[in-house]
Amino acid sequence: DVYEKLIKGYTEKQWGRPCTELPAFIIKRLPFRFIYDNNYFNDRYQGIAMGGYTKIVEKMLDGADVKLNTYNDGKIGQGRENAKIFLRENPEIAEKTLFTGMIDEFYQYKLGTLQYRTVRFETEELEMENYQGNAVVNYTDREVPYTRIIEHKHFEFGKQPTTIISREYSSEWKPGIEPYYPINDEKNNELFEKYRELADQEKNVIFGGRLGEYKYYDMDKVIEVALDVAAKELA
Repeated sequence: DVYEKLIKGYTEKQWGRPCTELPAFIIKRLPFRFIYDNNYFNDRYQGIAMGGYTKIVEKMLDGADVKLNTYNDGKIGQGRENAKIFLRENPEIAEKTLFTGMIDEFYQYKLGTLQYRTVRFETEELEMENYQGNAVVNYTDREVPYTRIIEHKHFEFGKQPTTIISREYSSEWKPGIEPYYPINDEKNNELFEKYRELADQEKNVIFGGRLGEYKYYDMDKVIEVALDVAAKELA
């Protein structure tokens, strides 16, 4: 009963496919835990940086030139080709480029299209101090259309008189919308390996992140891998 109610239905709602089609590492990401206050993660130590990820990104970009909308025209098969054109026309901009977009889009989908999941948020301000008592609560009922609700003030112990929540909806990715998660089943992983062979031949491009490496990462793992790559490149 616990599996059917709190695991199977929720996982299928989030990933849009039967549990039997999902790799084990996804199925193990249960939507609740018995020993860590019903948190989504089972890590013993949990938290985010003070000030949130915005502060981290601001410090990373401090002193750097930032160019927006330089290549992504939103058309399938063209957006990242424009990135190549931009780099070719501006060879002096950097010795190497870190690409964190979709690896199949970078290569104009010439070997085929990888599958992704996307997330849509509905945000609402409520006239109350507290809505759910936690930053993230998963809603496991299959009949509930959203997978979780984020209540932002609890990330930073906010004391505001009102609260802002975001309902999170999971769905299949389609061209023109933002991808969030790779779907690491056998078929997609085999196709990704073919793209990785192309990526390994790139001398001046580093592919990183969930989309560039087509790998599901939690944020702490993303940072760990990024630091390892930086150490390797700078050695």
